[in-house]
Amino acid sequence: MKAIMVMFDTLNRRMLSAYGCEWTHTPNFQRLAERTVVFDNSYAGSMPCMPARREIHTGRYNFLHRSWGPLEPFDVSMPEILKDNGIYTHLATDHYHYWEDGGATYHTRYNTWEFFRGQEGDPWKASVKDPSIPPMLENHTKGLRRQDWVNRPYLNREEKQPQPQTFQNGIEFIRNNHQEDNWFLHIETFDPHEPYFTQQHYKDLYPHDYNSPHFDWPDYKRVDESPEEIEHVRFEYAALVSMCDHYIGKIIDIMDEYNLWEDTMLIVNTDHGFLLGEHDWWAKCVNPFYDEVIHTPLFIWDPRSKAIGKRRSSLVATIDLAPTLLEYFGITLPASMQGKPLKETVQHDQPVHEGVLFGIHGGHVNVTDGRYVYMRGPKQPNNAPLFEYTHMPTHMRGRFSVDELQDISLAEPFDFTQGCRTMRIPGRVWSEYAPYKTMLFDLLNDPHQETLLLDDEVELRMAQLMFDLMRESDAPAEQYERLGLPLEGEVTREHLLAREQYEEALKVR
Repeated sequence: MKAIMVMFDTLNRRMLSAYGCEWTHTPNFQRLAERTVVFDNSYAGSMPCMPARREIHTGRYNFLHRSWGPLEPFDVSMPEILKDNGIYTHLATDHYHYWEDGGATYHTRYNTWEFFRGQEGDPWKASVKDPSIPPMLENHTKGLRRQDWVNRPYLNREEKQPQPQTFQNGIEFIRNNHQEDNWFLHIETFDPHEPYFTQQHYKDLYPHDYNSPHFDWPDYKRVDESPEEIEHVRFEYAALVSMCDHYIGKIIDIMDEYNLWEDTMLIVNTDHGFLLGEHDWWAKCVNPFYDEVIHTPLFIWDPRSKAIGKRRSSLVATIDLAPTLLEYFGITLPASMQGKPLKETVQHDQPVHEGVLFGIHGGHVNVTDGRYVYMRGPKQPNNAPLFEYTHMPTHMRGRFSVDELQDISLAEPFDFTQGCRTMRIPGRVWSEYAPYKTMLFDLLNDPHQETLLLDDEVELRMAQLMFDLMRESDAPAEQYERLGLPLEGEVTREHLLAREQYEEALKVR
């Protein structure tokens, strides 16, 4: 048995022809849809990058207990379980967050790995002298933006860019090992994550007039740019999606060349999508997680069922990927995994979830049943109480500060910490700009989430579903307090928030 997982970062399903987009150039994603099963109700879980990867390793939600961070000492890891059971695992990636303080324990779970430099603000090339930055980009003179302009001259040809090198390494692994058995290859590219830097022939697929300043990296904020600038960024993103399309085509080609369809599972996925001006927002972490961000593309080929060119409507989530791969290789699932193997869903569209959670630590706790999306904000204006539970106190690019560590206490073990007590550290949210007010949407009648729904019966059912899934996740007690939910018993009408927060929610949408 063999398996390949190709993972993109920040791939918006609404920009793919396989999901109905009529203006982007994505013929290879269309080929992929014709060779696999396409999931129409796939959802991300914990946001953003490393929380999603922790879910891929552990098969359980991250965001209720901690924010961005490494794998914990008590975490189970799907690649490591495969490795320990005689399945060779290899990671080919250009995702530079794996090599920062907040991600440093993931890549070493594989037998081997290769890393390709230069994405975003990767601290790669050194330059004491300021780089040549266009004069209109005053906010690019420090930090990640400056480093990006230091890196770009070294990526002036396509073959030098990290994504092509990542895929080439994956293809090299396949060529060297296609006749061998029992391996798992994880090809992961940071693209089409911002900045939308690619080669001119991809940009030429989207000709348009643009006379404003250079703009291929939107901030995470409310949109205040002109319609011309918004359109330009969408085209820049589309160009990078078309580059991704080109390289997924190479994987399909090599699957054809060696007839790997006979004995090799193929999963193509992403961690989350992106807002490109929809709902008047850029990006993904300071806004409510609308459909464009959280409703993800997912393609699976399972050589056992040989289901091809089919679509599946069952609700699935990122937490299902680890169980799916372990079951495929005949390995018993750890008890701590919340996700479900998708073998029967691929073959027969068998449901595996009544609902799934998603969110970011300290933000909305969200639940969907595939039709309704319920975004529950905090009951109290101060969004408290909130704590992080970890043995690995790191943020994205650094350790917790000394000030943050002054009030540590020890928590009792959770059901997934293998008897370990963790640090209990006062938490913080990703951004103080986030409008965390309770909202309810009906995706069937309002697929673009333009109208807040007020329906007490639906809210009561969705709040109970959220409560039940939080209990299954052994969520910390203060999460219920923060959200105004009961710690025990059932959710009742007195716990509903959508009407109470309706006027505030209208303002922040």
